[in-house]
Amino acid sequence: MNIHCRALLFDMDGVLVDSTSAVARVWATWAQKYGFDSNDVVRRAHGRPSITTIRELLPSADHHAEDQEIERAEIDDVGDIVALPGAAQLLNALPAGRFAVVTSATRDLATVRLQAAGFAVPKHLITASDIQRGKPDPEPYLRGAQSLGIEPSDCVVIEDAPAGVASGKHAGARVLALRTTTNDQELFAAGAQWIIRDCSQISLHLNGTDPLLLTLHQPATAP
Repeated sequence: MNIHCRALLFDMDGVLVDSTSAVARVWATWAQKYGFDSNDVVRRAHGRPSITTIRELLPSADHHAEDQEIERAEIDDVGDIVALPGAAQLLNALPAGRFAVVTSATRDLATVRLQAAGFAVPKHLITASDIQRGKPDPEPYLRGAQSLGIEPSDCVVIEDAPAGVASGKHAGARVLALRTTTNDQELFAAGAQWIIRDCSQISLHLNGTDPLLLTLHQPATAP
């Protein structure tokens, strides 16, 4: 299957970077501290700004202080973070002005994780530090497209979490989902148009200033 677009907007965790174990460890420790179910907390936290989960579960807490505690723990836990299959090859093939990374992590955390996985910090990086409303709100991906000077409708968002899929869809972009962390049913329900295993199933074809051509290998398509 071939897709034409002018730019790609990548989520980070679960798309470029495998941080699943680190995220689970940090949030499980936090959940146990307050007597919450660890699995439920890890699921809630996936793909959204940390402070959103904290506000939901501890409405009367010092949200800023709790958020800083989570961020410090995540920055310290990068020992087993690696690039996901195909991600480095795809980013290395893209001109800097044709892609942005749009993540729910803070800028400091995003920088640490990208570098731990062997990526250079991209020119266009939208983080939780740059926005007012996190995923699933469309603001993150609207800002990502704006940073490139390209309309969202000319972009393809690559996501792994339902909140991120919804964010990209509501921003007016097309959404390609990866099944690295979430099942197909949830991804399609959130608005994904195509699903593949990971970035290794994307072939990129460049032709000067013309639209990018993506070839998806063995995609599942929305029912």
